[in-house]
Amino acid sequence: MRLRILGCSGGELPRHRTTCFLVDGRLAIDAGALTATLTLRQLARVDDIILTHSHFDHVKDVPLAADLLIGHRKTPLRVHASSECAATLRDSIFNGRLWPDFTRLPTRQNPVLQIRPFTPGKRFKAGRYAVDPVAVHHPVESVGFVLSDGKATIGVSGDTGPTTAFWKRINAERDLVALLVEMSFPNALQRLADVSGHLTPNTLARELAKVNRNGYPVYLYHLKPAYEAELRRDLRKLALDNVRILAMGDEFHF
Repeated sequence: MRLRILGCSGGELPRHRTTCFLVDGRLAIDAGALTATLTLRQLARVDDIILTHSHFDHVKDVPLAADLLIGHRKTPLRVHASSECAATLRDSIFNGRLWPDFTRLPTRQNPVLQIRPFTPGKRFKAGRYAVDPVAVHHPVESVGFVLSDGKATIGVSGDTGPTTAFWKRINAERDLVALLVEMSFPNALQRLADVSGHLTPNTLARELAKVNRNGYPVYLYHLKPAYEAELRRDLRKLALDNVRILAMGDEFHF
């Protein structure tokens, strides 16, 4: 499994792109940096996008990619979203007002885009990958993913505050090679993190204490660019073992 970090920030500024992880050039986890990073040819190779939730920074390149891909794929781009997220995509984005309905373009019979709802807690397939979506704690329906290609398995927390079911699922996974976890606000903004369903370094440390780690690394993402320096200082003070912050452009082979 090849994991490429297209974007890993909790906001967009120069040198900061929002969440998007590319697996083997074929599957994207969230869609915050597809069109700003990939060439048209690379974008056309992506068959599946799995979305953690409906917030703009995680879905924004789904409509942009659909517009670019007309005439460049023989099969629809498959977008896998929870039932609530799928409804938001249909009602609030592909509604003919904010954006054309690319689930019916260029024709109803051969659209450039398919939206495929999934149920949190129920495994589904995205191409050759098995995906377990696990509900996490966020103001909208949000999931973390445990994703496997049959040889390697990674966990991605999605946007979340303190949660329970996701860590239980992680602890049940024997073949985990890496865990990607959000961390958004510094400790000084703990109340904001709590009400918005995000982690600070302090709550991250408490959440990782729930995990029975077996030597695999933990990679942090979704840092708010305006607070990145403060977040890094807070994290250093905790001296968490085998935990590091992701950088845009990182690549891993598992």
